[in-house]
Amino acid sequence: MTNSLDLPGRPRDTRVVVAMSGGVDSSVTAALLKAEGYDVVGVTLQLYDHGAAVHRKGACCAGQDIYDAKAVAERIGIPHYVLDYESRFKEAVIDRFAQSYIDGETPVPCVACNMSIKFHDLLNTARELGAEVLATGHYIASRALPGGGRALYRAKEEERDQSYFLFGTTREQLDILRFPLGDRTKPEVRDLARQFGLAIADKHDSQDICFVPSGHYAEIIERLKPGAAEAGEIVDLDGKVLGTHHGIIHYTVGQRRGLGVATGSPLYVVRLDAESRRVVVGPREALRMSRIVLRDVNWIGDGSIDAALADDRREVFVKVRSTRPPQAGWLMAGKDGYEVELAAGEHGVSPGQACVFYDAGEGQARVLGGGFIKSAVAASDMMPAPRERVAAVLRG
Repeated sequence: MTNSLDLPGRPRDTRVVVAMSGGVDSSVTAALLKAEGYDVVGVTLQLYDHGAAVHRKGACCAGQDIYDAKAVAERIGIPHYVLDYESRFKEAVIDRFAQSYIDGETPVPCVACNMSIKFHDLLNTARELGAEVLATGHYIASRALPGGGRALYRAKEEERDQSYFLFGTTREQLDILRFPLGDRTKPEVRDLARQFGLAIADKHDSQDICFVPSGHYAEIIERLKPGAAEAGEIVDLDGKVLGTHHGIIHYTVGQRRGLGVATGSPLYVVRLDAESRRVVVGPREALRMSRIVLRDVNWIGDGSIDAALADDRREVFVKVRSTRPPQAGWLMAGKDGYEVELAAGEHGVSPGQACVFYDAGEGQARVLGGGFIKSAVAASDMMPAPRERVAAVLRG
């Protein structure tokens, strides 16, 4: 029998906690490990009030999903627990999400959830249950390193790769975490769900922001932070007033639709100034940024990040949006922390988003770490592009 966890010893002697969201990926993860003989325990987290999301396609961690996870656990014959994490989730994820928009940022709540809830609180719960491993259904690969420890790699199926959301994982967590689906494709996973007789085999995938039932995040922010949507001015790059808005929480960098102003040529949100409550707009070329200043950087490459930058900079591949492919660039130390220079620039770089770095070898790209975007500026001098060989490897 295949060992999906890359562990020594007999599977039956190893307890594994599987984070079960009620979706097909985590359900197949639990079924696979049970079939391989592991002592599997399923845990589902109730993260928010599920009343509005019980029957909504694309929801997760609430309502129907909890019942689906329970049904899968019964089908494959494992114990299953539902833990109430609502207050913790609100404090660590939802409240910070709202404040980030108020501050003129575009947050990534899935990153915050992974860092503070799933790979911190839930991992501690797994230890309390006597587990040696916490397994999830994320599409990312984890492999042992020759000298000890483990590393993260982009998933086999590029369009499913979730490494962007997991850059905050620490080395200590990697020793305990496993991702059995990293080298599988979504069609393969659904086929396995059918083979295991799971009723959720054709269930819709969950959406990115699970706690926004309507898809209108501003409604959530206004409910949590009354008065957050303060009116202000929409101005061009020279400061000329073009119109007014009803709150910067309704805008994100790169946005084109719904600006409510017309100048005869397309306008995009270039910058949000929370202090002055101004939405700055301009042509698309004004969105192109080449240098990114980071905060809260997490490094999981070899050695320390400073040792990796011994030559002042390190050639890396960078991902600044979850839906965009990595591009060539350099990681370096700057006067305000660590910075990234993008070889070809990037449009719509927004404070609050994640910036993830990758190395490349003769296979899937290794995740080196990442940080959150503090600010982005255009650079007048572009450095020469990195080696085409490495770029070709990353493209697969």
